[in-house]
Amino acid sequence: MNAITKPAPANEAAETRAEPSPRRSRRHVVGFPVALLGVILAAIAGYWWFIEGRWIESTDNAYVQGDITVLSPRIDGDITGVLVTDNQRVHADDPLVELDPTDWLAREKQAEAAVEEARSSVATLHAQIAQQRTNLAVTAATRANAAAESDRTAHDAQRSSALRANGWASQQANDLAVTESRKAAAMLGVSIAQEAAANDQIVVLTAQLGQAEAHLLGAEAQLAVARNNVAHTVIRAPFDGIVGNRSAQVGKHVVPGTQLMALAPPPEQLFVVANFKETQLHLMRPGMKVRLIPDIDPGDAVDGVVDSLAPATGALFSLLPPENATGNFTKVVQRVPVKLRIDAEQARRAIWLRSGLSVTAEVDTRGPDAVRLGWWGTALAAIAGK
Repeated sequence: MNAITKPAPANEAAETRAEPSPRRSRRHVVGFPVALLGVILAAIAGYWWFIEGRWIESTDNAYVQGDITVLSPRIDGDITGVLVTDNQRVHADDPLVELDPTDWLAREKQAEAAVEEARSSVATLHAQIAQQRTNLAVTAATRANAAAESDRTAHDAQRSSALRANGWASQQANDLAVTESRKAAAMLGVSIAQEAAANDQIVVLTAQLGQAEAHLLGAEAQLAVARNNVAHTVIRAPFDGIVGNRSAQVGKHVVPGTQLMALAPPPEQLFVVANFKETQLHLMRPGMKVRLIPDIDPGDAVDGVVDSLAPATGALFSLLPPENATGNFTKVVQRVPVKLRIDAEQARRAIWLRSGLSVTAEVDTRGPDAVRLGWWGTALAAIAGK
């Protein structure tokens, strides 16, 4: 038999309909604090944006960069030693690679011999000039003696001629006196010519001395080059840095221009180039504070300052600059490279800092003295009345 269901009493139905009421009240009690919390957070966010956030210019088109130097030899030779390993930190003037110095030492000896020969030539010419000056003094004395003798014999010839005219001297004596006078005059001419030749010889020797001194300077320059080449057999670090991309191997023959390794600057010398939109630059100035958030570890941000702004947009520095004066024109927001300098102390502690990594750059355009507080810092400062 089928059971007949009886209708529930009226009071039981009323109780059943009244059961959802406590649940709705609990939702109301829980929803109000949540809504209030949301309003508070929105108020904090709005206050932060008005006080701080609207002054922050940010871009993720930013990369860590450094002045990486590729080391290569200045002379040719065989590598005899590689004194560093990959990713090793080195200091300025540390030896990195050694080349075989045998041939270059021999050239240095050859240059030293050429210098000694040139110095000997200069010394010899100095001695010859001194000797020639002595000879000049002798010829000058000889000329003075010949001049005196010429005067004496000339007077003797005049007296002899006078005596011969008066019959007091013989013709032979007169002829002898005249001959002596002419002989003395000829000797005076010879002395004058010898003195002139001595002077000319000094001029010639002086010119040869200048040529020898020039040759000496050239030989000394060649010696300096030879010594430099010997020094270049040891390739040293030009600055403090980290070795990378090492291709130098013992026994390899290298020539000038061969890439041996790269030397990257240490973290404290790295910088960031951020490409900001042109619409973000109207308040940006050198010296403003920057926060750099790396993609590799967003929780390990570092601080820095704006170093300088590029003199032109990045497009104009490209291989093929755009030419908007021809064809169809489409306006594109341009980007300007901005160099950001990282705080040196924080850079030393940032183990992630490497050239080429991507970062997000946030520039506080309120000024160099601005202090970033963040959401909660701004809220606490507002509560404290600061």
